[in-house]
Amino acid sequence: MITLNVNGKSHELDVSPDMPLLWALRDMLHLTGTKFGCGMALCGACTVDLDGQPIRSCVTPVVEVSNKKITTIEAIGQTSSGAKVQKAWLDLEVIQCGYCQSGQIMSASALLAANPHPSDTDIDKAMAGNICRCGTYHRIRAAIKQAAQSNVKGA
Repeated sequence: MITLNVNGKSHELDVSPDMPLLWALRDMLHLTGTKFGCGMALCGACTVDLDGQPIRSCVTPVVEVSNKKITTIEAIGQTSSGAKVQKAWLDLEVIQCGYCQSGQIMSASALLAANPHPSDTDIDKAMAGNICRCGTYHRIRAAIKQAAQSNVKGA
């Protein structure tokens, strides 16, 4: 049995220790917001938050994350940075097809949680490896900047 703490709830799963976290989330817990993209940690569609850090769930065995705090797209809006990012995403209509956006939002939320006022270089570094086949990168950057502006007092 593997214990996963996902979105504030503990789950006991009878799965192989080497099962990728992505499949435990999607197939066992029915949290389908985290997407399968490449299966090699190259595209970012499977990004989730692990103890405050974005990770690629497609290559992370469940045994490595047992009893750690996992946050998925389904609950990121309950965090301060996640709520700001999601609002900015909607305000600026970032989403085109939407497939990559859960991973994009997870990475952006982790960035703002760690660095409330990122520079363009900080944004580029944090978002590297999150691929958007629709090419919404300019809107993604603008949304991150808008979310960061909401961190300024009085904004």
